Amino acid sequence: MRKFTFLIALLGGFIFTAQAQRVETTPQTSANVGLEPIKQGNWMVGGSVGNIGYSFEGDQFNINLNPRAGYFVTDGLAIGAQANLGFTAISGDDNVYNYGISPFVRYYFPGGASASSRFFGQGDIGIAGSRPGSDVSLALGANVGYAHFITQTVALEVMAGYNYSKANVNSGSGQTGLGVSVGFQIYLPGRR
Repeated sequence: MRKFTFLIALLGGFIFTAQAQRVETTPQTSANVGLEPIKQGNWMVGGSVGNIGYSFEGDQFNINLNPRAGYFVTDGLAIGAQANLGFTAISGDDNVYNYGISPFVRYYFPGGASASSRFFGQGDIGIAGSRPGSDVSLALGANVGYAHFITQTVALEVMAGYNYSKANVNSGSGQTGLGVSVGFQIYLPGRR
């Protein structure tokens, strides 16, 4: 009986201690970062977790994953590269798997910004291919976006833009469309 009483007292002590250490917190939804994440010498890595678009010239729907990395050559201006991995469903035809790589330039606008968010513009040019088929294409993009910093180094982003792809550089056929993406970036400090 003594062991049972000791066990109940010990269990009660654990429950009381656990209740005494309960901490009520709210999730962090923004961070006042100023210009610190986009300073010269810093790095950014991340990408779009979903890029959804509809082509005007063909009845097709696509979704892409775009991991990217960039380096800030000056305050607010980053250059880098992104991979383009995607899936395209074409009405009445075979599905297409897309791939490619595109160097990009991203500029964070000083106007209209707050201590926890920034507007930016991004342009890219690269090459893209697809399977089935072996077309290699020229790919161009012009996007605008909004980055909201949830911590000192992580930002959630939304981008919208116009994209162009030419299946064969020597022919006049091309593909254009609008796209929207949601993603994130991690900003890493460089050496000072």
